[in-house]
Amino acid sequence: MKGVATGDMGVARDGTHKSDYAPGLELHAKYTLFGEGVRGHLSKQLQRQFDLCRDAQPQVYGIGIKELWDIDPANHVPGKVIHTQGWPLKDGESNGGGFLYHQADGQVALGFVVWLNYKNPYLSPFHEMQRWKTHPAIAAILKGGKRVSYGARAISDGGWQSVPKLVMPGAALIGDTAGFLNVPRIKGTHTAMKSGMMAAEAAFAAVQAGRAGDELTAYPEAYKTSWVEKELRGVRNVVPLVKKFGDIWGTILSGAAMWMELLGLRWPFTMKHHPDHESLWHASAASPIEYPKPDGVLTFDRLSSVFISNTNHEEDQPVHLTLKDPDIPIGYNLPVYAEPAQRYCPAGVYEVVGEGDDLRFQINAQNCVHCKTCDIKDPTQNINWVVPEGGGGPNYPNM
Repeated sequence: MKGVATGDMGVARDGTHKSDYAPGLELHAKYTLFGEGVRGHLSKQLQRQFDLCRDAQPQVYGIGIKELWDIDPANHVPGKVIHTQGWPLKDGESNGGGFLYHQADGQVALGFVVWLNYKNPYLSPFHEMQRWKTHPAIAAILKGGKRVSYGARAISDGGWQSVPKLVMPGAALIGDTAGFLNVPRIKGTHTAMKSGMMAAEAAFAAVQAGRAGDELTAYPEAYKTSWVEKELRGVRNVVPLVKKFGDIWGTILSGAAMWMELLGLRWPFTMKHHPDHESLWHASAASPIEYPKPDGVLTFDRLSSVFISNTNHEEDQPVHLTLKDPDIPIGYNLPVYAEPAQRYCPAGVYEVVGEGDDLRFQINAQNCVHCKTCDIKDPTQNINWVVPEGGGGPNYPNM
């Protein structure tokens, strides 16, 4: 790995160059650290090319959908935190939970996470989040308030057993690109920062020694003896236990597992993960889910939500959501899975339009909030998410 290249600017949707066309620049480096967050479009290529996941479990994910609200001062309790699990998801078919944080200036941040191993192709994470807000404990806090921002993002849930090989010749993976999130604590910033520090220290020592382009082996060695590795190892069975045994028994067992680890009684086994895109039932074996219509006060539709995410893309540019086989959505995913992209996308990017024999799969790329759920959950792995032209995407104030 010799560096990275920035994207070309000023390319029209048909591939021709506009009047303001500017080619990308090659940025060469002795070592390149990849911190792209979840499912990075470059790092996923590196993982394939260098076989970095050979000795790791598959990475698994959740989709987190978040809103900011200005609420009635009478309902605001600065510093109060609410975490929920399960409802309104159907145990045995899906897992996830919500959060609500009372922030400064009379504002709350709230959201709902659906793990992307859910089985029913008719499930919509966006609509589950809207239903979650109707719970009396949440609705009472939001009563009289106003929603001011919206966003969505995939979350790495694989933990300790899904961390890939961290280094390759000339490069390393850091932060959520490597999957350092502590799921039961819903925290990953601290581990991401520490991984960057360990990689930077290894790169600095290598450059000081006159090296370049080799593997920064000091970085994974530091990780193996760090508090990051210990913290992730202690909670490694939480996600698979809840997935296997459900919200009640899975939570009891995972709690016991964490206490044992804290007491130094390490579980003698590590549970495995299964790729999220393999979990969907066929539509014929699933029950459609009827979601209530939004009321525009507490619950909302996807397009009005995308509007307040401040998402913007230059429309005359190459579509950054591409299909490996354009025939799969209508020819296979629709009859087999009722084309779940219509529902797992929290921004209304994907639609099946037309009637009868004149159906087509429409991609509204300008709506994309860059959550990358489509790249993860598509059952045939047919959708490839890449970075759009520079500056495009959501603009999240205070999110």
